[in-house]
Amino acid sequence: MMKTALRRFSPFLILIVFIIGAKILMSTKEAPEQKSEEMPIPLVDVTLVEQQTVSLNLPSYGVVTPKYKTQLVTEVQGRVLSISPQFVAGGMVKKGEQLAQIEPSDYEADLMQAEASLAQATAALNEEIARGEVAKIEFKGYDKGLPPELGLRIPQLKKEQANVKYAEAALARAKRNLERTVIRAPFDGIIKARNVDLGQYITLGTNLGELYDTSLAEIRLPITNSDLAYLESVEHPDTQVTLSASLAGKENTWIGNITRSEGVIDSENRMVYLVAEIKDPYLRNSKPKGSLPLKYGSFVNALIKGRTVTGIVQLPRHVVRNNEVAIVNDQNMIEMRHVNVVRSDLEHVFIKDSIKTGERVAITHFSNMANGQVVKIIGDDAKPVSAPKDEAPESSLAAAGVK
Repeated sequence: MMKTALRRFSPFLILIVFIIGAKILMSTKEAPEQKSEEMPIPLVDVTLVEQQTVSLNLPSYGVVTPKYKTQLVTEVQGRVLSISPQFVAGGMVKKGEQLAQIEPSDYEADLMQAEASLAQATAALNEEIARGEVAKIEFKGYDKGLPPELGLRIPQLKKEQANVKYAEAALARAKRNLERTVIRAPFDGIIKARNVDLGQYITLGTNLGELYDTSLAEIRLPITNSDLAYLESVEHPDTQVTLSASLAGKENTWIGNITRSEGVIDSENRMVYLVAEIKDPYLRNSKPKGSLPLKYGSFVNALIKGRTVTGIVQLPRHVVRNNEVAIVNDQNMIEMRHVNVVRSDLEHVFIKDSIKTGERVAITHFSNMANGQVVKIIGDDAKPVSAPKDEAPESSLAAAGVK
């Protein structure tokens, strides 16, 4: 009976023993050591700012065109007798240089005829003057008042004087027509196109070609209407402009001047156009070493010099978000500061009277930056002070790494 009872109750005894042992172990367990939780300190890079006096330059772009260009049109007719080797597309010519000649024989004959007509008119005038002198002698003793004008041959004299003027005008016209048989360049330029060939018969008003002036180049530069506020003068924007373009595999620059504004807003793109001028774009008068000509048709980028402003801090564009920057104070704590942005471009932001010289601005950004947040400066050897969990701002919970 005892053995049977022990066999039946032995599992319960084992269970009771384990329960008692577990209670003893639990009662003797030591509490774990309590440590304050340290939050990770964000790592940021900073830049020391300095207020400067800068020109608020305006970026733009445009295509180089000649200020003056002309169509070479004939004023006489005839057959093309000769063509200058420079009278080809791309040829450089000087003012007064002969480009082509039209057969002059007919106009030389007209000139000889005009000279003969003038000689006849002059002889007739001299004869009439002599007759007038004789008439004065004949009427010297005339006692019936003033002698008549017809008797003194005054009307005849005026007629011959008019004939002489007419002959002189015909001679001048004949000389001009003979001169016009020689086609000359009206200014220093480059030939854009030639439309005639040797031996071709041309009539009055035929277009011989097109000539571009090389003394002055123009570039129309579009800017927004609001950008006009950054010029020294809106009505007379006389300022410097720097043009740049890639030619022959390298970047080249040219200095010009804004000479005028077109004064209207383009109805299609709502832009205002300023006109820049470049003197001697083809470097015909002087050629500095390493300089390349600014050819017509080139696309150039422009930087227009704006008005000068003091107290400007220039920062990378990505540093400013919603017109706020992150200032890192002497205690390595973030201060989110609203700034006055007066100008921005594709790369930089210009801030006025918002940041003092010597202050540190964070140029790296992490999510949820907030006022009072403790950070560590890249390159700072000082051991960062850890922020207790209950004192750190909520934004630091998400700042486990630097973006």
